[in-house]
Amino acid sequence: MVTPLDPTYEEARKIWNGQITHRPALIARCTGTANVIEAVRFARQHEMPTAVRCGGHAVAGHALCDSGLVIDLSPMTGVRVDPVVVTARAQGGCLGVHLDRETQALGLAVTGGVVSHTGIGGLTLGGGIGHLMRKLGLAIDNLVSCDVVTADGELLVASEEENTDLFWGLRGGGGNFGIVTSFEYRLHPLGPEVLAGLLVYPMEDAPAVLRHFRDYMAEAPDEVGVMANLRLAPPLPAIPENLHGRPIVALVVCYAGPVEEGERILRPLREFGNPAADGVTPTLYATHQQMLDAAFPHGRHYYWKSLKLPPLSDQAIATILAHAWAITSPNSSIPIFTQGGAVARVPNEKTAFPNRHATHDINIMAAWDPSDPESERHINWVRGLWGALEPHGVDAYVNFLSDEPQSELPMVYGQEKYRRLQTLKRTYDPTNSFRFNPNIPPG
Repeated sequence: MVTPLDPTYEEARKIWNGQITHRPALIARCTGTANVIEAVRFARQHEMPTAVRCGGHAVAGHALCDSGLVIDLSPMTGVRVDPVVVTARAQGGCLGVHLDRETQALGLAVTGGVVSHTGIGGLTLGGGIGHLMRKLGLAIDNLVSCDVVTADGELLVASEEENTDLFWGLRGGGGNFGIVTSFEYRLHPLGPEVLAGLLVYPMEDAPAVLRHFRDYMAEAPDEVGVMANLRLAPPLPAIPENLHGRPIVALVVCYAGPVEEGERILRPLREFGNPAADGVTPTLYATHQQMLDAAFPHGRHYYWKSLKLPPLSDQAIATILAHAWAITSPNSSIPIFTQGGAVARVPNEKTAFPNRHATHDINIMAAWDPSDPESERHINWVRGLWGALEPHGVDAYVNFLSDEPQSELPMVYGQEKYRRLQTLKRTYDPTNSFRFNPNIPPG
């Protein structure tokens, strides 16, 4: 237990989004499932507000609460790969880098995020999008089972054979139903080397680049993962120094198949226009997973909004570009993830994750340094683009929500799924103990 009097308290309460400064009364740094059970029962006995920290990466700061107990899984980073049944068992405090390190040692992978210091817990429970999703599906599509500590301090296993209703809700319903202390994933052969990297264009080329990106991805095989990103060029090694600080559109490319095959398949994308930089090259998948880490450091202030979009219309592209040119912070960005492929082939009713048939997930990300006095200006930029795009979109990705009111969640999930999630909440957490999340109250 870490208390406010402990010399490690200030460091222990830090999370990724430096804008969040809640002060819990206690932080329980757990080293195993038994600790988690004990902490849940302690909080229940003392009627303490309870937040759960895995990677601490939720932009809304779900990992902290004021004057309550934080159940901190971050010391729990063990991963065991079974090469015979081709699965991995990862503890709930693992970051993407921990999972990639162990799986890639055997040339195996599962869909993770796009920043390696993201926690697998929140990422997976919200759905789990990433570079490999068009080929392998979402992270939740590769879940075999979960060990779950419920609100009454009991340990359950959720899978397709046990507690199947809970397993359905864990796949997209967030941390509403319990604390997952370990995830078992189905793995797939990949790498260790893949064809991946950045294509970078000046923002002046963005209208043509985004239209070509749209048309190319409409016919691309599942192995092609591409995320467009509009921003001022960060000082990353993958971007030429003469572009640093200039408005750009970048295509983050990953081919989840043989490198030689990828060279042929990606040629129409790479030969379009006049890219200022083509960094698409054979590289270790684990290295590609870490490429964007430096652009999203811990301690910076962040504010996000999200929308699912159909194929980008010319009008939607024009709207995005108008706001990209008006970006207010050198650290802000507009990543546009591409779904489809294996994501869309899973029946929508199979998991709680909503709207699998959207083509894109756009994440409007404001990021600024703690010393920057213009936080409201950056936040309003996000809200302005989100409002302008809302007529084109259908819902949001729960992992990308910052401050949306609880009343919006029925629209995110759809009424049918939301009612089913409420029923699960009444079964597994009727007192709403786990409420520091995109919360689904018991009703």
